[in-house]
Order: sequence, then C-alpha cells, then structure tokens
Amino acid sequence: MTVVAAIAGALLPGPAAPRGLIRTVHGAHTTFAPAPHGRTPVTGRAVATAPGHAVDPRTRSLRAVVRATLPHDPRAFTQGLEFRGATLYESTGLVGRSSLRAGPPGNRPTRQVELQPPLFGEGITFSGARLWQLTWRNGIAIERDPSTLEERRRVSYRGEGWGLCHQHIAGRERLVMSDGTDRLTFRDPHTFTATGGINVRKDDTPAARLNELECAPDGSIYANVYGTDTILRIDPHTGAVTAHIDASGLLTASEGRRAGQLNGIAAVPGTDKFLITGKLWPRMFQVNFVPR
Repeated sequence: MTVVAAIAGALLPGPAAPRGLIRTVHGAHTTFAPAPHGRTPVTGRAVATAPGHAVDPRTRSLRAVVRATLPHDPRAFTQGLEFRGATLYESTGLVGRSSLRAGPPGNRPTRQVELQPPLFGEGITFSGARLWQLTWRNGIAIERDPSTLEERRRVSYRGEGWGLCHQHIAGRERLVMSDGTDRLTFRDPHTFTATGGINVRKDDTPAARLNELECAPDGSIYANVYGTDTILRIDPHTGAVTAHIDASGLLTASEGRRAGQLNGIAAVPGTDKFLITGKLWPRMFQVNFVPR
C-alpha cells in the first residue's frame, strides 16, 4: 500500500538480512545489497521471475499497462501503500529506517513518523477513524490517528505481519492480513482479533509468499507475490486466484539493478487504475490491468 521504502536473507551463518536484501560474507565482514530485480533469495538460492511461464487456464492472464509515472523516494523500503482520498500513505521497513508517511502522490510527504528499533514496519490500512500498521516479526499492530499519524495503542498478534487491507463484504467490515504464506487471516477492524481466514489457491496449488495487499472496489483482493513481478487477484470468498498479473519491465535495467522487489499496490480512488511501486524504487506507476 504515500510516497516512499525494502530487504530479506540468505541462509548463511551470521546476521540474517532483512526481506529484500542479499547478505554477502567477506571474511569477517558482512554486507547487504538489494536482491537482483525480479529475483528473491529463497532457501539460499536466487529464483528468476518467469514472466512467460504457464498460467492456470482457469485463471485470467493480465498485464500492467502504464498510464502515468510519478517520482518515488529511492530510499523508501516500501511495505504498504494506500490511498485515503487524494492522500497517499506509505509504510516503509527496515529496522532503524521504518516510517509511516502521508502526502500527495509523487511529492514529498507532508507528515511522517518514524518507528523506533526494533520495530520493522509493514502493511497498512484504514478502518474508519483508525489507521493500522503492521510490523514484520515484532508481533505488534499499531493503531494510529489517520490525520496526525500519532500512535494510539499497540495490539499483539502471533506470527509475522506482511500485508494488510480493509474490506466491506456481505454488509460487514473486516481486515485481511497476509503473513508470507498462502494464508490470509481475517481480523476485527476494531480489536484486531482474528476471526477466520482463507487459504489462497491457484488450480488447487497453494499460492504462497503473499505480501502487500489491496482490497479493491471491485471486491477482489490484490496481492503482490514476494520476490516476483507478479500480482494476484483473489476471490475473497473462496481464496481462488482469478487473475495472474504480469507487472514486469516497469523499471529500466539500470534502475532495476539498484532497486528491490515489486511491493506496494493501491487502488486509485474513483478510477479503475492502481498505483504500484517497489522497495527502493525511484518511480511509482499508475497502471491498468488488461488482458495479455
């Protein structure tokens, strides 16, 4: 789901790298660098994105077509992106660099708060007069004032926090939360208590590594797949993947070498467009999802 912020680890001895970065050991020293664009370190191996790979015939194959381009803070490790009216809110990650920002899309934020270590910021969403912000492995959801970004309280949860969105469904409201697996957990928007969930499947195969979420006006849940240039459209009733969206090729080759993974998706109010970006990306893109 603002305007700005990403990193993960390889299985080597020593300190683990945050999600989105590769850790390299040089003798007694350890350095971190962004994973190659379109790749992610998983179980110690780099896995290439395959934009042309076979897609379930029961799933629509779509692609992201750019309609407009906006600047984005290349230092922002983007974890959550969401609109409220004309204001874009962005949650960024990394310990010591996590923040929550708000302002006109493509411009410097007009409001910003920092998360103090050891907190690692993750997904965000709104529920009425509440703004919820997740943390990665801290087990803490922060309730904030949407206007001032001031912290009101903290609520504990079990497991990891990745993406978050707010959904109206069947006359009721709920939060939808991802944890990096194929499971989406439903939560009460007032108390943050877990109330159920669904497992996401594509042709009966688990669709894992679900990351940043957007509960869109069309009733679907859109999810970045961590470490890839893929966005999935998900049926919130059954968990079935209804569309596989190819969002590759948005950055130039030189931009991609310095950037992290695609992460950040927000429906643009009053339109059929989405704003998408990634960790450490220099640009954001207003896109439509159209048939391949």
